[in-house]
Amino acid sequence: MNLPGMGAATPSLLGYGCMRFPLRPDGTVDEAQAARLIHRAVQGGVNYFDTAWPYHGGEGEPVLGRILSRYPRETYYLATKLPCWEISSREDAAERFARQLERLRTDYVDFYLLHSLSRNTWRRMKELGVVELLEEAQRRGRIRWFGFSFHDSFSAFEEILRARSWDLCQIQLNYMDTEHQAGLRGYALAEALGIPVVVMEPVKGGSLAQLPDDACAPLLRLDPEATPASWALRWAASLPHVQVVLSGMGSMEQLEDNLHTFQDFRPLDLREREAVTETAERLRRRLKNGCTGCGYCMPCPAGVDIPGSFQIWNGMSMYQNREITRRQWEGLDQEERPDLCHRCGQCERRCPQHLPIRAQLAQVTGGVARFLRGEPDGSEPI
Repeated sequence: MNLPGMGAATPSLLGYGCMRFPLRPDGTVDEAQAARLIHRAVQGGVNYFDTAWPYHGGEGEPVLGRILSRYPRETYYLATKLPCWEISSREDAAERFARQLERLRTDYVDFYLLHSLSRNTWRRMKELGVVELLEEAQRRGRIRWFGFSFHDSFSAFEEILRARSWDLCQIQLNYMDTEHQAGLRGYALAEALGIPVVVMEPVKGGSLAQLPDDACAPLLRLDPEATPASWALRWAASLPHVQVVLSGMGSMEQLEDNLHTFQDFRPLDLREREAVTETAERLRRRLKNGCTGCGYCMPCPAGVDIPGSFQIWNGMSMYQNREITRRQWEGLDQEERPDLCHRCGQCERRCPQHLPIRAQLAQVTGGVARFLRGEPDGSEPI
């Protein structure tokens, strides 16, 4: 990453994503444990810390600010984000940015990102004058590098990326999501335009940290000691234009594994890339159906979240992770559950994949319930 004015110091390839700090029983951040993790990360060479206004219910920035205030400001890079969905005016943005500086106990941020941009929020930030405001803050030295994080389609990503001269972009990318959101096409476009890339979700929210034995076999053959998470991190970090790979390290075990992975980092060689590709193919063969999440089936007259239901169902089958499946299933609104389907068939007439949506929705609730009880889910992958 081209960072003028920082001398020889550059951001560490492994970045600390601060949205998964350890928690106390009451759900608040365990600051003492978080401080120990960050101290060990600093010892291990990590100098890039990524947070945002809403992390940990708004507690994330103040906690990180208190912890990092123990270290000389010039020894680390601090990234945070503007919650665009809460901003209704230029004045809102100015007030929010000032509060973030206070919460982080600093008079500047190294990397300031428009958070979770979509096509619509990008256009609104321009119309409100927020982009101009932050460009002015950058000229005054309150922001050193200005970028955005992204969760929308590739076409939206291309529109935003080409709109101005960005200092960085932050995208979701892992070996299972190569065609999701910006994907590898977005990565290649950023590389062509010379815009540094920061990767988030390299382990797909933890899904790639624990894999079924048959899917993991190609990786184990090459290195039986390496964890599945280390393979996912190395895949992302091996892309030559990726500058930082973020990992939300909520335990010392995760942190130590990641530090080991990035110590004397070695990009994947050809055999290793082929093994990761084979693992991805084995995981995809476990899909329950071919839903791409395009959303053409929506809205459902009965209120069912059809893409969301199939995403949970497919993820359950691919990764066999009960903790993640339970969290996703409990997070699905009761009024959007698949068992509410009226079988009207409107969704099937709209589906470009011609999926038997009604029949498959009927399998989801029971299949997930059986899986969470530790029983066979009762259906076969495609």
